[in-house]
Formats: sequence, C-alpha cells, structure tokens
Amino acid sequence: MTPDTPRRRIGMLVPSSNTVLEPVTAALLAGLPGVTAHSSRFRVTEIALDAAALAQFDDSEILRAAELLAHAKVDVIAWNGTSASWLGFDRDRRLVERIEAATGIRATTCILSLLEILGRLGARSQALVSPYTDDVQARIIATYAAAGYACPAERHLGIRDNFAFGTVPPATIAGMIGECLAVEPDAITVLCTNMDGAALAPQLEPAGGTMVLDSVSVTLWGCLMAIGLRPDSLAGWGRIFTDPRLQPA
Repeated sequence: MTPDTPRRRIGMLVPSSNTVLEPVTAALLAGLPGVTAHSSRFRVTEIALDAAALAQFDDSEILRAAELLAHAKVDVIAWNGTSASWLGFDRDRRLVERIEAATGIRATTCILSLLEILGRLGARSQALVSPYTDDVQARIIATYAAAGYACPAERHLGIRDNFAFGTVPPATIAGMIGECLAVEPDAITVLCTNMDGAALAPQLEPAGGTMVLDSVSVTLWGCLMAIGLRPDSLAGWGRIFTDPRLQPA
C-alpha cells in the first residue's frame, strides 16, 4: 500500500453475543493492507424457532445498526449472520434492499454470498456443520433443499445459546468437518459466524476436492467482491479465496 492508496472500509453487522467473527475477519484481512473491518451490533443472544428468538432478526433493529455503520463511510455493509438459512433467503434479499435504500451504501449478506459461491461452483450438494438445535438444523436443511442443494451429511451440536457457539473447540469443529468429508459432497459449509472454522479450511479440504466454506470467510469474500477487490489476495485461508471460479470476471 502506498501513501496515496485509498483505504477501503468494510462494515459488518454483528450479532451482539458473537465473539468470533471480528477477530477472524481481522486475521483474514491482515494480509491485505489498507482494508479494514468495522462493526455495529444488534441484540442476538440465542438461536431457536420460538417467537422471541425469531424476533431478534426484525429488520428495524438491523437497519438501526446499519445506519450507524454508514457514519463511518464504509464501502459496503454486510449482515454477517446466517439467519436467512432458517428464515428464508428472501429475508436477506429484502434486507439488502432496505439497507441500500437507507444508507446509499452497497450491501450484502453471508447467505447471499454463500448462494453465489455455490452457484459459481456448480454445487448441487452441501454438507452442513453447525452448532444449532435439531429443529433449527432441520429447517436449514429444508431451506437449502428447496433451493436445489441436497444435504448428504450434516453434524450439529444442539446448542441454543449464541455466546456458547464461540466456545466450541477447534478439534470438535474439525471432527465434524472430517465426518462430512467422508461422503464427498460438493461443499461443506460451517454454517455459523460465531463458530471458528476459517483456519481449519486449508488444513482439511482435499486438494481439488470438496471445498470447505466457513461462514465468516464467506461473508468477507462477498464484501471483497462487492467493492471490486480480488479474493485471491487472501491466499492461505482455503480455496474459497483462490479458486479461479470465485474471482471477479
């Protein structure tokens, strides 16, 4: 980076009890001078399908957080969460429209970025690794199946408390990924931005085989694409950043 190179600022909308995505994003961006991530939080403390838990994702709360990020003159605003996986993909599409209308800043989300990646890869199957409860995981599998993505393998931990997701040991996550790799799906997604799978992806994904997609990495990939930066600037964090199919045209 030269002194006259413009800085690029990425805005992240963060669940309030998430402790993983910010340090992981900072580590990912350490190799990309001049690009910084900035966050704004809104209340999310549990993941479940009851009315109180679902109400946490009301657009009005997320929009207030997005408007605060706009004060930092970020170049893109990303909803760095996976809730559209059980609420429906249209929720994120509408949210992007509302953020852009309210702030005048381009917006994206983790799940819309994931769908773009799966489409670019030509994937038809996706194994799912998550910390979620049985009913949430079942809803997630059904949501992706309706979009044409079969789930040949899945592992989940049955946890409801969002803070606890961030305490799952790397060895546990690696074991879940390894069990899913055995069925050779087109992709494996660690579906939670408070579950640290980013550093595991390059260690576990077979060369030329199943791609391991960590949700925090997926969100950052979408942000880089949105502001016109090449993801392959982040070599060393898995094939999500280096695969030629996942670069700008």
